[in-house]
Amino acid sequence: MERRAWLWHFILAPLAAVFLFPLVWMVSTALKPVDQAMRMPPVWIPRAHYAVVEGERMRVVPRRTNAVESVIVDVDTRGRMLLPADAYHEGTAVVVRMIGGLARTNAYAARLKKRVPAGWMLVMEELTTISAEQQRRWDCVPPEAVERRVELAWRNFAAAVRAIPFGRYTLNTLMLCLLTMLGTTLSNSLVAYGFARIDWPGRDFYFAVTLATMMVPFPVTMISLYALFKNLGWVGTWLPLWVPSFFGGAFNIFLLRQFYLSIPNDLTEAARIDGCSEFQIYWRIILPLSKPALAVVALFQFMGTWNDFMGPLLYLNDQNKFTLSLGLQFFQSQSGGTEWHLLMAASTLMLLPILVLFFFTQKQFIQGIVTTGMKG
Repeated sequence: MERRAWLWHFILAPLAAVFLFPLVWMVSTALKPVDQAMRMPPVWIPRAHYAVVEGERMRVVPRRTNAVESVIVDVDTRGRMLLPADAYHEGTAVVVRMIGGLARTNAYAARLKKRVPAGWMLVMEELTTISAEQQRRWDCVPPEAVERRVELAWRNFAAAVRAIPFGRYTLNTLMLCLLTMLGTTLSNSLVAYGFARIDWPGRDFYFAVTLATMMVPFPVTMISLYALFKNLGWVGTWLPLWVPSFFGGAFNIFLLRQFYLSIPNDLTEAARIDGCSEFQIYWRIILPLSKPALAVVALFQFMGTWNDFMGPLLYLNDQNKFTLSLGLQFFQSQSGGTEWHLLMAASTLMLLPILVLFFFTQKQFIQGIVTTGMKG
């Protein structure tokens, strides 16, 4: 038996590692400089490069190694250029450009700045944004003059927070999470109590109908829901995102009903004999005994609301009301070219609350999952 358990662990561990690759790539990219963010093959360990450029030691980006002897020249009309050595002769630089598939040759007056032996490396100053590419300082240095070391770009997180109203989006998301958690736990627990502990005509039929609603995909009802909320004047507000949570959901009702069935009937029968109403039994007996299951429902709802993108995209049009998921999409679309290192840094910050929440609630989460459905 022990050997079989080790065999299953040996098989499942590599499969679990595969699912960790996206997370590892996201965190790794969040700590990379911009030039390493989307390099192929991927750079898994962020590294920093340093070299002396124009007499100043700075962070640089290695570009390429010169295959032939070259020169760095100043051309009045074209600025500083790196050319093959045979393209410069006695103050004249010959520049070949490809225009429409044809090679056009121009000769310019040039001043020699530096001779570059073959095998030297072209390095450029590292900048934090893509848009400042043309402002980089550059030079050619011997490969051994380039210092390489592992260095994490923690500055990406500060830049990501400054790039969008991260604090406002976080508060908006937390507010919606709290409202939906409150609505979900109250409404679903009450409905589940009715299905599990009260005997009324048609109970099983209506419970089956409730479960059947899980088969209806959201795109089927999306347009009708949008039309309803628009007629109510709720589009552009948070109301469509949290009010429906107070009307129950099939999955959570099923989950809580199964847990309620595991609670001995003797408790509720004794309460009825003592004169308790059904609501008092629900509120004073069932809910206190259902904390593990309620914690599971609340955690599922928190994660669903925290990660929800479609709902805010449909109903919100004011940037001050955006949630984090929608704010990240807005950041990606507003910056011309996607700055992946900043986007992954913001995504990592968005993921942290979920990881922290699960870490501190895993005991209740596992207990609720294990005990749900165990009818005593």
